[in-house]
Amino acid sequence: MTTNDLFTPIEIGPYTFSNRIFMAPMTRCRAPENIPTSLMATYYEQRGTAGLIITEGSQVSPQGVGYPATPGIHSEAQVEGWKVVTNAVHEKGGHIFLQLWHTGRVSHPDHHGGEPPVAPSAIAPKGEAATYEGMKPFVTPRALEPDEIPGVVEQYRQAAENAKEAGFDGVEIHGANGYLPDQFLRDVSNKRTDAYGGSVENRARFHLEITEAVTAVWGGGKVGMRLSPSGAFNDMSDSDPVTTFTYLAGELNRFDLAYLHIVNALERDIRHGSTVVPPFRLREAYKGVLLINGGYDKTSGNEVIAGGMADAVSFGQLYIANPDLVKRLETDAPLNTPDPSTFYGGGEKGYTDYPFQE
Repeated sequence: MTTNDLFTPIEIGPYTFSNRIFMAPMTRCRAPENIPTSLMATYYEQRGTAGLIITEGSQVSPQGVGYPATPGIHSEAQVEGWKVVTNAVHEKGGHIFLQLWHTGRVSHPDHHGGEPPVAPSAIAPKGEAATYEGMKPFVTPRALEPDEIPGVVEQYRQAAENAKEAGFDGVEIHGANGYLPDQFLRDVSNKRTDAYGGSVENRARFHLEITEAVTAVWGGGKVGMRLSPSGAFNDMSDSDPVTTFTYLAGELNRFDLAYLHIVNALERDIRHGSTVVPPFRLREAYKGVLLINGGYDKTSGNEVIAGGMADAVSFGQLYIANPDLVKRLETDAPLNTPDPSTFYGGGEKGYTDYPFQE
């Protein structure tokens, strides 16, 4: 019996990825006017040896914007900008999925002409929003009316169409990290009394409606879903996260997705009192390909795959600093150290200037 590891090819949907070292989605704030650039194409092309690249979150509509200089997928100019990126990655022989994003309540009126951001309920999170003028306290969002929600689902469907036009190999729905779908799912941020609130079945409805709309465009084998069951980021929690997330994971089985992408509990989540959902509970509930994220290295990544707890591993900060991460891990070469001061915004420095292995 062959034991899989990070370097074993994997079949997902119609694709065979050359390895199980995936590039995690990471906001970099280098898209002026929310339009992808040629510099972004260089950044992703450099990392084209990843088994799969999952792009930074890309807002599905102007309503979904929550940070400065983040790319969208709702305008013709954005589609054209992303074409340059996908062409560059494909010329490198790589595969690339676009992450579909709506920030919901963790935005700010500065991004919306003075109007409040939207959310399932009018509950302000603790913390600050990123704006072009710097960090500002979160405001109380406007609760979406029941008749508005189908329109937001349609934003995801149209964004999925646009991603196909832009040349992506598939899409990932960002259902994690305290953004709009996660806000609907967890009871700390969803106090609705209609069909989208109350029971776990109702709170999961938004995730599932989005998934149905996006898979209708792409087919399940080209659509991933990202969840953060233990995440406290953006002031998130849930009274019973094991029940909430295992229910949703089980319901996602019917879509035959490319993968379910789970963000493990991070140190900051535990520090903020998060209830940790053991990964094996998601593995039991979800029957398809499981992608896992959360501070892994070569040793722990190989262990989680060999042990059957996950089928692939996504790497974040290691991919920021090491465009040739696959080669470096395979040869046990030293790794470049990421520079946090250059994570968000700026130009080439800390973005496309990290050295390759000689």
